[in-house]
Amino acid sequence: MASAVRTFEYKSRDSAGKMVKGKLDAATEGAVVSKLRVMGLAPIDIKETLAGTGLQREINLGGGKSVGLKDLAIMARQMSTMTGAGLSLLKTLDILAAQTAHKKLATILAAVSRDVESGSSFSQALARHPVDFPPLMISMVRAGEAGGFLDSALDAMAENFEKEANLRASIKSALTYPVMVLIMTVAAVALMLIFIVPIFKTMFEGLGSELPAPTQFLVTLSESMIYIGPAAVVIGIFGSIWWRANRNTEAVRKVVDPIKLRMPVFGGLMKKVAVARFTRNFANMLQAGVPILQALSIVGETSGNWVIEKATRNIADGVRQGKSIAEPLALETVFPPMVVQMIAVGEDSGAMEVMLNKVSDFYEAEVKTSTEALTSLIEPLMIAFLGVVVGGMVIALYMPIFSIATVVK
Repeated sequence: MASAVRTFEYKSRDSAGKMVKGKLDAATEGAVVSKLRVMGLAPIDIKETLAGTGLQREINLGGGKSVGLKDLAIMARQMSTMTGAGLSLLKTLDILAAQTAHKKLATILAAVSRDVESGSSFSQALARHPVDFPPLMISMVRAGEAGGFLDSALDAMAENFEKEANLRASIKSALTYPVMVLIMTVAAVALMLIFIVPIFKTMFEGLGSELPAPTQFLVTLSESMIYIGPAAVVIGIFGSIWWRANRNTEAVRKVVDPIKLRMPVFGGLMKKVAVARFTRNFANMLQAGVPILQALSIVGETSGNWVIEKATRNIADGVRQGKSIAEPLALETVFPPMVVQMIAVGEDSGAMEVMLNKVSDFYEAEVKTSTEALTSLIEPLMIAFLGVVVGGMVIALYMPIFSIATVVK
Protein backbone atom coordinates (compact mmCIF):
# COMPACT_ATOMS: atom_id res chain seq x y z
CA MET A 1 0.00 0.00 0.00
CA ALA A 2 1.41 3.43 -0.97
CA SER A 3 2.35 5.81 1.82
CA ALA A 4 0.17 8.87 2.29
CA VAL A 5 1.62 12.14 1.09
CA ARG A 6 2.42 14.48 3.98
CA THR A 7 3.58 18.10 4.19
CA PHE A 8 6.98 18.90 5.68
CA GLU A 9 8.52 22.24 6.61
CA TYR A 10 12.24 22.48 5.98
CA LYS A 11 15.22 24.71 6.68
CA SER A 12 18.21 24.39 4.41
CA ARG A 13 21.14 26.24 2.91
CA ASP A 14 21.90 26.80 -0.76
CA SER A 15 25.31 26.62 -2.44
CA ALA A 16 26.03 30.22 -1.37
CA GLY A 17 25.27 29.44 2.28
CA LYS A 18 21.99 31.38 2.30
CA MET A 19 19.17 30.07 4.51
CA VAL A 20 16.21 28.74 2.51
CA LYS A 21 12.87 27.82 4.15
CA GLY A 22 9.79 26.26 2.63
CA LYS A 23 7.35 23.37 2.47
CA LEU A 24 7.37 20.16 0.45
CA ASP A 25 4.87 17.34 -0.02
CA ALA A 26 6.37 13.87 0.30
CA ALA A 27 5.64 10.43 1.71
CA THR A 28 8.60 10.34 4.13
CA GLU A 29 11.24 12.60 5.62
CA GLY A 30 13.86 10.76 3.55
CA ALA A 31 11.99 11.69 0.37
CA VAL A 32 12.15 15.35 1.44
CA VAL A 33 15.92 15.06 1.91
CA SER A 34 16.25 13.58 -1.59
CA LYS A 35 14.16 16.37 -3.12
CA LEU A 36 16.18 19.06 -1.34
CA ARG A 37 19.44 17.58 -2.64
CA VAL A 38 18.02 17.52 -6.19
CA MET A 39 17.19 21.22 -5.72
CA GLY A 40 20.81 21.89 -4.71
CA LEU A 41 19.95 22.54 -1.06
CA ALA A 42 21.59 21.13 2.10
CA PRO A 43 18.91 20.20 4.67
CA ILE A 44 19.29 21.53 8.22
CA ASP A 45 15.93 20.84 9.85
CA ILE A 46 12.86 18.94 8.59
CA LYS A 47 9.59 18.52 10.47
CA GLU A 48 6.09 17.46 9.54
CA THR A 49 3.48 20.25 9.67
CA LEU A 50 0.10 19.92 11.32
CA ALA A 51 -1.71 21.94 8.65
CA GLY A 52 -4.20 19.13 8.10
CA THR A 53 -5.36 18.72 11.71
CA GLY A 54 -7.17 20.61 14.41
CA LEU A 55 -7.46 24.38 14.38
CA GLN A 56 -4.51 24.75 11.99
CA ARG A 57 -6.40 23.17 9.08
CA GLU A 58 -6.74 25.51 6.09
CA ILE A 59 -10.21 26.08 4.68
CA ASN A 60 -10.28 25.46 0.94
CA LEU A 61 -13.21 26.95 -0.96
CA GLY A 62 -12.20 26.11 -4.49
CA GLY A 63 -8.48 25.98 -5.06
CA GLY A 64 -7.34 29.41 -3.91
CA LYS A 65 -6.42 32.46 -5.88
CA SER A 66 -6.25 31.86 -9.62
CA VAL A 67 -2.96 32.05 -11.51
CA GLY A 68 -2.67 35.44 -13.21
CA LEU A 69 -0.67 36.70 -16.17
CA LYS A 70 1.98 38.29 -13.95
CA ASP A 71 2.48 34.99 -12.12
CA LEU A 72 2.89 33.17 -15.45
CA ALA A 73 5.28 35.87 -16.72
CA ILE A 74 7.50 35.56 -13.64
CA MET A 75 7.44 31.76 -13.83
CA ALA A 76 8.31 31.72 -17.55
CA ARG A 77 11.10 34.28 -17.08
CA GLN A 78 12.66 32.34 -14.21
CA MET A 79 12.39 29.05 -16.07
CA SER A 80 14.00 30.59 -19.14
CA THR A 81 16.90 31.89 -17.06
CA MET A 82 17.49 28.62 -15.22
CA THR A 83 17.16 26.29 -18.22
CA GLY A 84 19.33 28.67 -20.27
CA ALA A 85 21.98 28.46 -17.53
CA GLY A 86 22.09 24.66 -17.87
CA LEU A 87 19.81 23.49 -15.05
CA SER A 88 17.73 20.44 -15.80
CA LEU A 89 13.99 20.88 -16.30
CA LEU A 90 13.17 18.77 -13.24
CA LYS A 91 15.47 20.74 -10.99
CA THR A 92 14.09 24.01 -12.35
CA LEU A 93 10.51 22.92 -11.66
CA ASP A 94 11.37 21.77 -8.12
CA ILE A 95 13.08 25.07 -7.34
CA LEU A 96 10.17 27.11 -8.67
CA ALA A 97 7.63 24.96 -6.80
CA ALA A 98 9.54 25.53 -3.58
CA GLN A 99 10.14 29.26 -3.89
CA THR A 100 7.05 30.69 -5.61
CA ALA A 101 4.83 32.72 -3.27
CA HIS A 102 1.63 31.81 -5.16
CA LYS A 103 0.24 28.76 -3.35
CA LYS A 104 -1.86 27.42 -6.19
CA LEU A 105 0.94 27.85 -8.76
CA ALA A 106 3.38 26.13 -6.38
CA THR A 107 1.01 23.16 -6.09
CA ILE A 108 0.56 22.99 -9.87
CA LEU A 109 4.31 23.17 -10.52
CA ALA A 110 4.88 20.35 -8.04
CA ALA A 111 2.31 18.26 -9.94
CA VAL A 112 3.95 19.17 -13.28
CA SER A 113 7.33 18.15 -11.86
CA ARG A 114 5.94 14.76 -10.80
CA ASP A 115 4.44 14.22 -14.27
CA VAL A 116 7.76 15.09 -15.97
CA GLU A 117 9.60 12.79 -13.58
CA SER A 118 7.13 10.02 -14.52
CA GLY A 119 8.03 10.37 -18.21
CA SER A 120 5.66 13.01 -19.58
CA SER A 121 7.00 15.85 -21.68
CA PHE A 122 6.83 19.33 -20.20
CA SER A 123 4.11 20.40 -22.64
CA GLN A 124 2.04 17.29 -21.84
CA ALA A 125 2.33 18.02 -18.13
CA LEU A 126 1.25 21.63 -18.67
CA ALA A 127 -1.69 20.50 -20.82
CA ARG A 128 -3.12 18.65 -17.81
CA HIS A 129 -3.85 22.09 -16.28
CA PRO A 130 -5.72 23.91 -19.09
CA VAL A 131 -7.43 26.35 -16.73
CA ASP A 132 -4.11 27.77 -15.50
CA PHE A 133 -1.88 27.42 -18.57
CA PRO A 134 -3.31 28.92 -21.80
CA PRO A 135 -3.15 26.99 -25.12
CA LEU A 136 -0.65 29.55 -26.45
CA MET A 137 1.86 28.65 -23.74
CA ILE A 138 1.40 24.90 -24.18
CA SER A 139 1.92 25.14 -27.96
CA MET A 140 4.97 27.39 -27.58
CA VAL A 141 6.52 25.00 -25.05
CA ARG A 142 5.78 22.03 -27.34
CA ALA A 143 7.49 23.82 -30.24
CA GLY A 144 10.44 24.75 -28.00
CA GLU A 145 10.84 21.13 -26.87
CA ALA A 146 10.73 19.84 -30.44
CA GLY A 147 13.18 22.46 -31.74
CA GLY A 148 15.57 22.41 -28.78
CA PHE A 149 15.02 26.07 -27.85
CA LEU A 150 12.80 25.76 -24.76
CA ASP A 151 14.57 28.63 -22.96
CA SER A 152 13.92 30.99 -25.91
CA ALA A 153 10.29 29.90 -26.12
CA LEU A 154 9.81 30.53 -22.39
CA ASP A 155 11.47 33.93 -22.69
CA ALA A 156 9.11 34.84 -25.55
CA MET A 157 6.15 33.70 -23.45
CA ALA A 158 7.30 35.84 -20.51
CA GLU A 159 7.44 38.89 -22.76
CA ASN A 160 4.06 37.98 -24.21
CA PHE A 161 2.42 37.70 -20.77
CA GLU A 162 3.99 40.97 -19.63
CA LYS A 163 2.64 42.83 -22.67
CA GLU A 164 -0.77 41.20 -22.23
CA ALA A 165 -0.82 42.28 -18.57
CA ASN A 166 0.04 45.85 -19.63
CA LEU A 167 -2.79 45.80 -22.19
CA ARG A 168 -5.28 44.67 -19.56
CA ALA A 169 -4.02 47.30 -17.15
CA SER A 170 -4.59 49.96 -19.82
CA ILE A 171 -8.18 48.81 -20.30
CA LYS A 172 -8.81 48.74 -16.56
CA SER A 173 -7.43 52.26 -16.14
CA ALA A 174 -9.80 53.52 -18.84
CA LEU A 175 -12.85 51.74 -17.40
CA THR A 176 -12.29 52.21 -13.66
CA TYR A 177 -13.26 55.89 -13.47
CA PRO A 178 -16.54 55.74 -15.42
CA VAL A 179 -17.60 52.57 -13.61
CA MET A 180 -16.93 54.15 -10.21
CA VAL A 181 -18.82 57.32 -11.14
CA LEU A 182 -21.72 55.23 -12.43
CA ILE A 183 -21.84 53.29 -9.14
CA MET A 184 -21.77 56.56 -7.18
CA THR A 185 -24.60 57.96 -9.32
CA VAL A 186 -26.79 54.89 -8.81
CA ALA A 187 -26.07 54.94 -5.06
CA ALA A 188 -26.88 58.67 -4.80
CA VAL A 189 -30.14 58.26 -6.72
CA ALA A 190 -31.18 55.26 -4.59
CA LEU A 191 -30.41 57.09 -1.32
CA MET A 192 -32.37 60.16 -2.42
CA LEU A 193 -35.36 58.06 -3.50
CA ILE A 194 -35.39 56.06 -0.25
CA PHE A 195 -34.61 58.77 2.34
CA ILE A 196 -34.98 62.28 0.88
CA VAL A 197 -38.00 62.08 -1.43
CA PRO A 198 -40.36 60.67 1.28
CA ILE A 199 -39.60 63.73 3.46
CA PHE A 200 -40.53 66.07 0.63
CA LYS A 201 -43.59 63.94 -0.14
CA THR A 202 -44.91 64.60 3.37
CA MET A 203 -44.38 68.33 2.82
CA PHE A 204 -46.13 68.23 -0.57
CA GLU A 205 -49.21 66.49 0.83
CA GLY A 206 -50.01 69.62 2.83
CA LEU A 207 -49.87 71.87 -0.20
CA GLY A 208 -53.13 70.57 -1.65
CA SER A 209 -52.13 71.35 -5.22
CA GLU A 210 -51.14 69.16 -8.13
CA LEU A 211 -47.43 68.41 -8.30
CA PRO A 212 -45.34 69.22 -11.39
CA ALA A 213 -44.71 66.20 -13.63
CA PRO A 214 -40.98 65.77 -12.73
CA THR A 215 -41.77 65.92 -9.02
CA GLN A 216 -44.69 63.49 -9.34
CA PHE A 217 -42.43 61.10 -11.24
CA LEU A 218 -39.87 61.14 -8.40
CA VAL A 219 -42.59 60.61 -5.77
CA THR A 220 -44.07 57.67 -7.70
CA LEU A 221 -40.59 56.18 -8.22
CA SER A 222 -39.83 56.58 -4.53
CA GLU A 223 -43.06 54.78 -3.56
CA SER A 224 -42.13 51.96 -5.95
CA MET A 225 -38.67 51.47 -4.40
CA ILE A 226 -40.16 48.96 -1.95
CA TYR A 227 -40.59 46.68 -4.98
CA ILE A 228 -37.83 47.97 -7.27
CA GLY A 229 -35.06 47.76 -4.63
CA PRO A 230 -35.39 44.06 -3.70
CA ALA A 231 -36.08 43.13 -7.34
CA ALA A 232 -32.92 44.97 -8.46
CA VAL A 233 -30.82 43.17 -5.81
CA VAL A 234 -32.20 39.74 -6.76
CA ILE A 235 -31.77 40.40 -10.49
CA GLY A 236 -28.24 41.68 -9.86
CA ILE A 237 -27.22 38.59 -7.87
CA PHE A 238 -28.74 36.04 -10.24
CA GLY A 239 -27.58 38.04 -13.27
CA SER A 240 -24.02 38.03 -11.95
CA ILE A 241 -24.14 34.27 -11.30
CA TRP A 242 -25.57 33.60 -14.77
CA TRP A 243 -22.99 35.85 -16.44
CA ARG A 244 -20.06 34.14 -14.72
CA ALA A 245 -21.39 30.74 -15.77
CA ASN A 246 -22.24 31.63 -19.39
CA ARG A 247 -20.03 34.55 -20.47
CA ASN A 248 -17.53 32.25 -22.21
CA THR A 249 -20.12 30.18 -24.09
CA GLU A 250 -20.22 30.70 -27.85
CA ALA A 251 -23.93 31.59 -27.82
CA VAL A 252 -23.29 34.53 -25.48
CA ARG A 253 -20.04 35.62 -27.14
CA LYS A 254 -21.74 35.71 -30.56
CA VAL A 255 -24.06 38.41 -29.21
CA VAL A 256 -21.82 40.30 -26.77
CA ASP A 257 -18.46 40.47 -28.59
CA PRO A 258 -19.76 42.22 -31.76
CA ILE A 259 -21.51 44.77 -29.50
CA LYS A 260 -18.19 45.44 -27.74
CA LEU A 261 -16.56 46.39 -31.06
CA ARG A 262 -19.49 48.67 -32.03
CA MET A 263 -19.71 50.54 -28.72
CA PRO A 264 -19.27 54.31 -28.98
CA VAL A 265 -15.90 55.51 -27.70
CA PHE A 266 -14.86 52.11 -26.27
CA GLY A 267 -15.48 50.05 -29.41
CA GLY A 268 -12.43 51.40 -31.24
CA LEU A 269 -10.28 50.74 -28.18
CA MET A 270 -11.53 47.15 -27.90
CA LYS A 271 -10.74 46.56 -31.58
CA LYS A 272 -7.18 47.88 -31.15
CA VAL A 273 -6.65 45.61 -28.16
CA ALA A 274 -7.94 42.56 -30.08
CA VAL A 275 -5.76 43.30 -33.13
CA ALA A 276 -2.67 43.90 -30.95
CA ARG A 277 -3.26 40.60 -29.15
CA PHE A 278 -3.84 38.72 -32.43
CA THR A 279 -0.70 40.01 -34.18
CA ARG A 280 1.56 39.59 -31.13
CA ASN A 281 0.44 36.02 -30.44
CA PHE A 282 0.64 35.11 -34.15
CA ALA A 283 4.19 36.48 -34.36
CA ASN A 284 5.29 34.53 -31.28
CA MET A 285 3.78 31.29 -32.60
CA LEU A 286 5.49 31.64 -35.99
CA GLN A 287 8.82 32.52 -34.37
CA ALA A 288 8.54 29.36 -32.27
CA GLY A 289 8.10 27.28 -35.41
CA VAL A 290 4.42 26.40 -34.91
CA PRO A 291 2.73 25.54 -38.25
CA ILE A 292 0.60 28.37 -39.67
CA LEU A 293 -2.74 26.55 -39.50
CA GLN A 294 -2.18 25.46 -35.91
CA ALA A 295 -0.99 28.98 -35.02
CA LEU A 296 -4.10 30.54 -36.55
CA SER A 297 -6.33 28.20 -34.57
CA ILE A 298 -4.64 29.06 -31.29
CA VAL A 299 -4.38 32.85 -31.79
CA GLY A 300 -8.06 32.89 -32.70
CA GLU A 301 -8.95 31.21 -29.41
CA THR A 302 -6.71 33.57 -27.42
CA SER A 303 -7.82 36.78 -29.14
CA GLY A 304 -10.49 37.41 -26.52
CA ASN A 305 -13.19 38.31 -29.05
CA TRP A 306 -15.54 36.02 -30.98
CA VAL A 307 -15.44 38.27 -34.08
CA ILE A 308 -11.65 37.90 -34.34
CA GLU A 309 -11.91 34.17 -33.64
CA LYS A 310 -14.48 33.69 -36.42
CA ALA A 311 -12.38 35.78 -38.82
CA THR A 312 -9.31 33.69 -37.96
CA ARG A 313 -11.21 30.48 -38.76
CA ASN A 314 -12.16 31.94 -42.15
CA ILE A 315 -8.52 32.86 -42.80
CA ALA A 316 -7.41 29.33 -41.87
CA ASP A 317 -9.97 27.90 -44.31
CA GLY A 318 -8.56 30.15 -47.05
CA VAL A 319 -5.00 29.03 -46.30
CA ARG A 320 -6.09 25.37 -46.51
CA GLN A 321 -7.39 26.13 -50.00
CA GLY A 322 -3.95 27.36 -51.04
CA LYS A 323 -4.47 31.09 -50.63
CA SER A 324 -2.04 33.48 -48.98
CA ILE A 325 -2.86 34.78 -45.49
CA ALA A 326 -3.40 38.34 -46.74
CA GLU A 327 -6.02 37.31 -49.32
CA PRO A 328 -8.74 35.99 -46.94
CA LEU A 329 -7.60 38.48 -44.28
CA ALA A 330 -8.58 41.36 -46.60
CA LEU A 331 -12.18 40.06 -46.64
CA GLU A 332 -12.52 40.37 -42.85
CA THR A 333 -13.61 43.92 -42.04
CA VAL A 334 -12.53 43.62 -38.40
CA PHE A 335 -8.88 43.94 -39.50
CA PRO A 336 -7.78 47.48 -40.52
CA PRO A 337 -6.25 47.88 -44.01
CA MET A 338 -2.83 48.57 -42.50
CA VAL A 339 -2.75 45.10 -40.93
CA VAL A 340 -3.62 43.48 -44.27
CA GLN A 341 -0.95 45.46 -46.13
CA MET A 342 1.77 44.77 -43.54
CA ILE A 343 1.04 41.03 -43.56
CA ALA A 344 1.01 41.00 -47.38
CA VAL A 345 4.45 42.68 -47.41
CA GLY A 346 5.66 40.21 -44.76
CA GLU A 347 4.55 37.25 -46.87
CA ASP A 348 6.20 38.63 -50.02
CA SER A 349 9.47 39.42 -48.25
CA GLY A 350 9.58 36.31 -46.05
CA ALA A 351 9.59 38.47 -42.90
CA MET A 352 6.10 37.75 -41.59
CA GLU A 353 7.14 37.64 -37.91
CA VAL A 354 8.90 41.02 -38.20
CA MET A 355 5.86 42.67 -39.76
CA LEU A 356 3.49 41.14 -37.22
CA ASN A 357 5.66 42.43 -34.38
CA LYS A 358 5.69 45.90 -35.90
CA VAL A 359 1.89 45.89 -36.19
CA SER A 360 1.59 44.65 -32.61
CA ASP A 361 3.92 47.36 -31.31
CA PHE A 362 1.97 50.00 -33.23
CA TYR A 363 -1.42 48.96 -31.86
CA GLU A 364 -0.13 48.53 -28.32
CA ALA A 365 1.15 52.12 -28.50
CA GLU A 366 -2.23 53.16 -29.93
CA VAL A 367 -4.03 51.49 -27.01
CA LYS A 368 -1.84 53.34 -24.52
CA THR A 369 -2.42 56.69 -26.27
CA SER A 370 -6.16 56.05 -26.61
CA THR A 371 -6.61 55.12 -22.96
CA GLU A 372 -4.77 58.24 -21.81
CA ALA A 373 -6.91 60.44 -24.07
CA LEU A 374 -10.06 58.57 -23.06
CA THR A 375 -9.35 58.99 -19.36
CA SER A 376 -8.81 62.74 -19.70
CA LEU A 377 -12.01 63.05 -21.78
CA ILE A 378 -14.23 60.86 -19.63
CA GLU A 379 -13.46 62.53 -16.28
CA PRO A 380 -15.26 65.84 -16.99
CA LEU A 381 -18.05 64.05 -18.87
CA MET A 382 -18.77 61.71 -15.97
CA ILE A 383 -18.65 64.55 -13.45
CA ALA A 384 -21.13 66.46 -15.61
CA PHE A 385 -23.33 63.35 -15.84
CA LEU A 386 -23.34 62.97 -12.05
CA GLY A 387 -24.16 66.66 -11.63
CA VAL A 388 -27.02 66.55 -14.14
CA VAL A 389 -28.65 63.47 -12.56
CA VAL A 390 -28.39 64.56 -8.92
CA GLY A 391 -28.98 68.25 -9.72
CA GLY A 392 -32.04 67.36 -11.82
CA MET A 393 -33.51 65.42 -8.91
CA VAL A 394 -32.93 68.33 -6.51
CA ILE A 395 -34.57 70.80 -8.92
CA ALA A 396 -37.55 68.45 -9.38
CA LEU A 397 -38.01 68.29 -5.60
CA TYR A 398 -37.95 72.07 -5.21
CA MET A 399 -40.24 72.84 -8.17
CA PRO A 400 -43.46 72.82 -6.02
CA ILE A 401 -41.83 75.21 -3.54
CA PHE A 402 -40.83 77.54 -6.38
CA SER A 403 -44.42 77.40 -7.69
CA ILE A 404 -45.82 78.39 -4.27
CA ALA A 405 -43.34 81.25 -3.99
CA THR A 406 -44.43 82.52 -7.42
CA VAL A 407 -48.13 82.39 -6.44
CA VAL A 408 -47.48 84.24 -3.16
CA LYS A 409 -45.73 87.03 -5.02
